Amino acid sequence: MNAPNLPSGHDIWAPLRATTQARIGLGRAGDSLPTRRVLEFQAAHAAARDAVHDPLDVDGLVERLHEIGVDEPLRVSSRASSRSEYLRRPDLGRSPADLSGLPTTNADIGFVLADGLSPRAVAEHATGMIDALVRQFDGRYRIAPPVIATQARVALGDHIGQALGVATVLVLIGERPGLSFADSLGIYLTHRPAPGCTDADRNCISNIHPPDGLDYDAAAAVAAALVTGARTLGRSGVALKDTTRNVAVPPGV
Repeated sequence: MNAPNLPSGHDIWAPLRATTQARIGLGRAGDSLPTRRVLEFQAAHAAARDAVHDPLDVDGLVERLHEIGVDEPLRVSSRASSRSEYLRRPDLGRSPADLSGLPTTNADIGFVLADGLSPRAVAEHATGMIDALVRQFDGRYRIAPPVIATQARVALGDHIGQALGVATVLVLIGERPGLSFADSLGIYLTHRPAPGCTDADRNCISNIHPPDGLDYDAAAAVAAALVTGARTLGRSGVALKDTTRNVAVPPGV
């Protein structure tokens, strides 16, 4: 088949590139990538590294939470004493340094805002996500004071949830940065949290970073459905499925 006659300089990949963040149709310059594509990759890699290492501005996050009507959040940290130790010792990020300041609330829902591997994601999206979740729950549940956790891995939420005495804990955490996005937020939901829970006991909603990823309202709707399901089932994890995206098929189709 003969190649179509295209105008000089026409980029046949441009329409596809506009629909995805994947690196497609990069082209070549001799045996190498074009300089522009090399520089784009280096910039994305630098942004991902910065997202991992930049500390969470806890005071700034507290101010933004105040703006949406959240009272003074509680603060905890993991046993990792520094960012370097946190990255080298994931186990330390899963256990708390001290939870003695957390009250027993016996609330239905607990929120943990954890810096994770992208503090930037928490700084940029946690406030909007909390606001959407509270609106979605619409007063149906008792919500414990939110907890900001630094040098934190997902499993730290199990300790925090147990200390708060909440039925379900939602850990909003910065996800591992990639070369397309460095500010993606995830929500990990665990019903009846306690130390020793595994990933099989959790449900995850990932890729939250509007406008290019999942938006806050959509993520909140999924979280609310999972909370309802967990309370009905009595557990979360592999036994609990997200049914919010099921599409009814008309009879005869």
